[in-house]
Amino acid sequence: MATAGQRKGISRRTLLIGGGAGLGLLLAWELWPRAYASNLRAAPGEAVINAFLKLGVDGRVIVAVPQAELGQGVWTSLPQILADELGADWRTVSVEPAPLSPLYANRLLAEAAADDSELPGFLRGAGRWSARRFAANHALMITGGSTSIRAFEGPLRAAGAAARALLAMAAARRWNADWQELDTHDGFVWRGADRLPFAALAEEAAGLEPPVEPVLRAGTDHRLTGQPLPRLDVPAKIDGSARFAADVRLPDMVHAAVRSGPPGSTLAGIDRAAANQVPGALAILSNPEWVAVAATDGWAAGRALNALRPRFARPDPAADDRSISAALAASLDGGSADRVVTIGDVGGPFPGASPVNARYEVGLAPSAAIEPLCATARVTGDRLEIWAPTQAPGLARAAAANAAGYGEDQVTIYPMPVGGGYGRKLEMDAIAQAAIIATRLRRPVQLTWPRIQEIECDSFRPAAAAQMTAWVQQGRLHAWQARIAAPATASEVAARIGATPWLVRPDAAAAAGAQPPYGIANIAVDHVPTEIGIRTGSWRGEAHSYTAFFTESFIDELARAWGMEPLSFRMGLLGANPRLARCLSTATSLGGWDGGPPGSGMGIACHAAFGSFIAVLVEVEVTADQRLRVLRAVCAVDCGRTVNPEIVKQQIEGGLIHGISAATGKPLNIVRGVPDALSLGAYGLPNLRDAPEISVELMESEEAPGGVTELAVPVAAPAVANAYFSLSGQRVRRLPILIGAPH
Repeated sequence: MATAGQRKGISRRTLLIGGGAGLGLLLAWELWPRAYASNLRAAPGEAVINAFLKLGVDGRVIVAVPQAELGQGVWTSLPQILADELGADWRTVSVEPAPLSPLYANRLLAEAAADDSELPGFLRGAGRWSARRFAANHALMITGGSTSIRAFEGPLRAAGAAARALLAMAAARRWNADWQELDTHDGFVWRGADRLPFAALAEEAAGLEPPVEPVLRAGTDHRLTGQPLPRLDVPAKIDGSARFAADVRLPDMVHAAVRSGPPGSTLAGIDRAAANQVPGALAILSNPEWVAVAATDGWAAGRALNALRPRFARPDPAADDRSISAALAASLDGGSADRVVTIGDVGGPFPGASPVNARYEVGLAPSAAIEPLCATARVTGDRLEIWAPTQAPGLARAAAANAAGYGEDQVTIYPMPVGGGYGRKLEMDAIAQAAIIATRLRRPVQLTWPRIQEIECDSFRPAAAAQMTAWVQQGRLHAWQARIAAPATASEVAARIGATPWLVRPDAAAAAGAQPPYGIANIAVDHVPTEIGIRTGSWRGEAHSYTAFFTESFIDELARAWGMEPLSFRMGLLGANPRLARCLSTATSLGGWDGGPPGSGMGIACHAAFGSFIAVLVEVEVTADQRLRVLRAVCAVDCGRTVNPEIVKQQIEGGLIHGISAATGKPLNIVRGVPDALSLGAYGLPNLRDAPEISVELMESEEAPGGVTELAVPVAAPAVANAYFSLSGQRVRRLPILIGAPH
């Protein structure tokens, strides 16, 4: 890994490229490292084959996975890719988190954040190139953006193919055979009926040199890819043996709870004497931003924190629902915008076409993770260890080192399985706090945020609003413009967690997904950066979770306004997007789409994102107690080649429920800068009784794999809103949907 000095030099060269300096580009190309040694370590009885694979002399196949397991199944799907190329027996495959290394950097995610479209032509591509190199040199191991399969399918296939070649070479030595004529499957190297187990060849194979370009598997025999193999993480989660961050136990460990005010607050007062009287309370630690109590157990820490009664001086004026909506409206009406998408010319003229306008708004949405932020920290000599659920272990290590005054090379991070929170576990607050507390107490400490702290100090899905305009003539769409007001959340998160954005224009990510997937000759998408006075953060689906609502609600309105059936209207615009058209026709056919006449309660929506395509039909009802309930959802997905179809279906089902809950749950109301409800139950999250019947159809495809973890979230809300219109005749223009409230 690059030293601190090397990293600083790399950063300077990155800035040269960012400025468009041709000389800087050439210097960076010559000076940046091109190769890295593996730092994967072997336990007794294990042989390191390459950076992604160890083989045990007992027959185990251990895959090093560089992505966090959030429940999305990457601890199964990623090993499945390697095991398929290797020819392993799935029953022998196990997983361990990959160590911090440039070899495991998520270069695809880094590249997605880069934008060099405004650089001179001879430098076009420099931004994406520099982002990939920066990610590698800084070991930016980040899980997010539905990139896990897309980013690591290639490296894992190559690692499996190289290991297969090494095992064949080792077996060929024993048989005096040509290794290229041998095969592997079910955990053995085969020569006709003769076979040798991987376990017997592991150590010898580890000492050989793999071919420069290992040949990838072909054919369909003995393949694991595409099979609904059982998940590797589920048995331990069912029997309780899975260890999460809160399960870590260390000798002499104390427990801590923390309280802080909303961002910008300062600690104004505490009742120290009352907290000290709580049995088990050991220490009170405070700084201007937060206060923590350490105790013999978590229960005592929570009681002492409550007795402490921390008071915070909050910034004034503090945000509330009205101020947030007003800020968004002001941005739409007159704020300075960045144009992030330009196709054709929306300036026209379009003779005979009439502009159609609609305005939409979505409120803040909570992360509502079952597992609150937590971390365990231990100081031993001049070293600091951290156990934490994190989507960015390298950045977590840097945050801990910076907070506690250590060098990064003095900090070891142990990434733990994540107990929920897509995007929430990018945040480093608890990790930094645990590092500070452990350093001050010189004892191991386990910090768990109380639920009230988790809700008050959440990094919410941003509120956003859109002014949509289309120029239409007799059902024909001439032009489309979306003006979107939203916080610059991606830049905000990047600055907060220490992931310096590369060549991102201000903040194009806030309007991601706003370009409609339809064949419209003239399109413009503008983002108006808006400060709403609330901390926002990553959320499942990112900006797609609201831009798809804007687009698919508006396209439905346009169809209805011209007296056209919504499916036919969409299909007429999808001639150049056959994969999405196929999804839409499949979902509506399987769901029994009847045109969505008044009273039907059916609605449709489709979207393209993360390299995948999705369409959904939903059917809704209004219950006797005036709740909007989704009865069923029929979904069709084209995500290219599928590694594990069962995991894909699980993620689509979970994403739909996630999106439906955000669309039909209770609003997150802000009073004086914080939510007015401080329990999970206050958000009206769905339970099993309310969960719809869901069916998912996967389209067969040989296209490159796309992402699915976040794919279904964006289509849920517009499909539900469109279904509610067909049921009630009332058009929904604000989320979440409140029955009886003006929309």
